[in-house]
Amino acid sequence: MYDNDELCKKIKEIYPDIGECGIDVNVDYDHEKKAWIVDLKKDQHELKTYLEPEDAETCMQGKQCVGLGVQIAQLKDNITRV
Repeated sequence: MYDNDELCKKIKEIYPDIGECGIDVNVDYDHEKKAWIVDLKKDQHELKTYLEPEDAETCMQGKQCVGLGVQIAQLKDNITRV
């Protein structure tokens, strides 16, 4: 098993543009929903998405996290539209 810091680092490795465009990423495990909460923030923009344990495991193996990639793209799109 891994912790939120390890998952957060892996997400930043897979999506290096998170740091480049100044997007903050926080990861916490929601025991009630049994899923990881990935919180993406830039200025007044914020998106939260849930990452199922299977998807988190795929990320930890260094593979793309498809759902998360969509959320990151959406946040970047919201930021550039302002």
